[in-house]
Amino acid sequence: MPRQRRLDLPGVPQHVIQRGNNRQPCFLRLQDYRCYLSQLGEAALAHGCRVHAYVLMTNHVHLLMTPEVTGAVARTMQALGRRYVGYFNATYRRSGTLWEGRYKSCLIDSERYLLTCYRYIELNPVRAAMVEVPSDYAWSSYRANAEGVTDRLVHPHDAYAQLGATVDERCAAYRALFLEAIGEDRMSEIRAYVQQQRALGSSRFQNAIEAELRRVATIRPRGWPPGKARATGVGRE
Repeated sequence: MPRQRRLDLPGVPQHVIQRGNNRQPCFLRLQDYRCYLSQLGEAALAHGCRVHAYVLMTNHVHLLMTPEVTGAVARTMQALGRRYVGYFNATYRRSGTLWEGRYKSCLIDSERYLLTCYRYIELNPVRAAMVEVPSDYAWSSYRANAEGVTDRLVHPHDAYAQLGATVDERCAAYRALFLEAIGEDRMSEIRAYVQQQRALGSSRFQNAIEAELRRVATIRPRGWPPGKARATGVGRE
């Protein structure tokens, strides 16, 4: 069966998830986290991606980034994968794959869903009961986005920049977003769209993606025949 092509458009943010093979740890000590972030920054800069949010969990990573050109996210992840796996295998005297297949990604509607995706990513350590509040977790973008801590990897998206006229205003408005929990339905929606690699957003956003790429942008319900298009006239993938 051919691999499913990812939806990819310049200027449209993508939520990326990559998991360790068999859910095994991909970070074992502090230097591993530092190495990954350094290599991510270099790869993103080299291939034209702007990173807005991230979290490095023990056995998987979440990234939110916007490509400048088509294919920039894929090239960033490929370069990062080669370098980090090489580092990890050399450090721990192992061989073989580190990641569980290809990374998953979905397009994100910047008008309605982007800031929720920021929160979903940075709240991962809280949901995993690793910390009580996101600011206590060292390996995420929360302190950059919520507290103004310098992080050269983080580039604010326009939706974040519109939260306030100054750094203090933006940080305060961003922290206020975390006072409201993300509903279970919304979290399930985020997970489903990443798993099926579609376009998470309003129907207007999804229709625009389908018109541009001539591919299905919405998730399929269970039992949906493989390759079947919606009744919107969009062709097979």
